[in-house]
Amino acid sequence: MHNLTPKKSICLDQTHPLSFLFPMAKTRPGKRDMGSYTIRGTNKVVRAGDCVLMRPSEGDTAPYVARVEKIEADNHNNIKVHVRWYYRPEESMGGRRQFHGSKELFLSDHYDVQSAHTIEGKCIVHSFKNYTMLENVGPEDYYCRFEYKAATGAFVPDRVAVYCKCEMPYNPDDLMVQCEGCKDWYHPACVGMTSEQTKQLAADFVCSDCSSEDVKKSLSTYASFPLSNGKVVPKRQKR
Repeated sequence: MHNLTPKKSICLDQTHPLSFLFPMAKTRPGKRDMGSYTIRGTNKVVRAGDCVLMRPSEGDTAPYVARVEKIEADNHNNIKVHVRWYYRPEESMGGRRQFHGSKELFLSDHYDVQSAHTIEGKCIVHSFKNYTMLENVGPEDYYCRFEYKAATGAFVPDRVAVYCKCEMPYNPDDLMVQCEGCKDWYHPACVGMTSEQTKQLAADFVCSDCSSEDVKKSLSTYASFPLSNGKVVPKRQKR
């Protein structure tokens, strides 16, 4: 996992035709709010605010991921959960792109009501920053860095920082190496290296722009002066 300083950012927002949304249902007479629900066949307790895995309509697809907004029961003790869906990249209008991680989700504005019996388990949807700091990623760990407007295909925020020569957003599944000179981050393939070579170099990597004698001299001179705030300024700032 990396603590990355971006070179700049790109815009993600797109315009798409409207799609149908399921509005969040209102509580009707005869309903009562419940503080929790125990997942059938387990001792796992679900409460409002928890993220859950829900049984998909097709058995061979990955479970749906949702955030529970409210739990309620009717007079016949039928338990329903009001949820806010997370979308996987391939479920969004723009589709999956190269920088989307395998555990990436978008928090959508698509609300729904489902039977509580469709909940299969619980999961954790981390912030992007917290996810990149995990030492071990488990099967129930996901992350979210964007909210997604299902009707328009728009993202919030609509810009994302980019890195490397390829100027792609950070994918936490991909190995990157930091140049000791300019402090920019690079994919091994983009600088003509293998993953093994990158791991061996580690803290000694210098990019081609910083490897010339003139740049080395300027870096040496610059390094002799302490930084006022203790931070290295990136070559290009995020726009």
